[in-house]
Amino acid sequence: CVRDARGEFRAGQRRKDRRGLVADRDDSGRSVGMTSRTSTPFPHDRRSPDANSAYREDQTDALRTDTANLTDPKQQSIAVTKRERSRIMGQRPAVIWLTGLSGAGKSTIGNLVERKLMTRGAHTILLDGDMLRCGLNEDLGFTSIDRRENIRRVGEVAKLMTEAGLIVICALISPFRAERLAVRRLFAPGDFVEVFVDTPLQACVARDPKGLYRRALASEIANFTGIHQPYEPPERPELILRTLDGSPDQIADRLLEVVQPFLTAV
Repeated sequence: CVRDARGEFRAGQRRKDRRGLVADRDDSGRSVGMTSRTSTPFPHDRRSPDANSAYREDQTDALRTDTANLTDPKQQSIAVTKRERSRIMGQRPAVIWLTGLSGAGKSTIGNLVERKLMTRGAHTILLDGDMLRCGLNEDLGFTSIDRRENIRRVGEVAKLMTEAGLIVICALISPFRAERLAVRRLFAPGDFVEVFVDTPLQACVARDPKGLYRRALASEIANFTGIHQPYEPPERPELILRTLDGSPDQIADRLLEVVQPFLTAV
């Protein structure tokens, strides 16, 4: 169907004219519009086939260059800087990375610390591994490859949030040293605080708040860290929290002492 001058749809037919255009004609035979249906050069285009090919290659190269410029961070200009956001918020952006076995107490400590920081007027966010797997990382499993991608994504998100001026608390098992080191390298020295939530495997199995160890030991879950896959403890973390040495609130206060210097803008 085609639209006539009054905006009504009328049955019509389409035919190509000698220029390779398609003309819409209504029942009276009048042309009501033309659209191109071919990529063949127009007759007035005097370029040879080789020239046309070269022209297309030039256009493709130009498009590649434009696309590269769009994705090259060196070409992007951000008007508001991280330091300006930091000064407005009155704090120094940083990442507090809690790592440890499942059931070690990472989420519990992370939530307590965030609440304590909020009462002091800090601008924070908690990135919890289980919550992230319900959204951002819902397409990932628990193989070594998927675990590495999981940590890579969270690291990049944490970096963006520090650019916004936030203090970011990350609570993830993050079992591999290499991936934690890769995340550390995203940040300036001192802006990444690795915290090892050190709880023995036996204690984690005894706690088993989500029943995951029971299922893993019954072979209902595969690739479970501590049972089927290794956990690589940090070699030189900024802080070690031994959860058997105090209550969750006491442990959170110890971490808060480390975070305290970040509560003043630089």
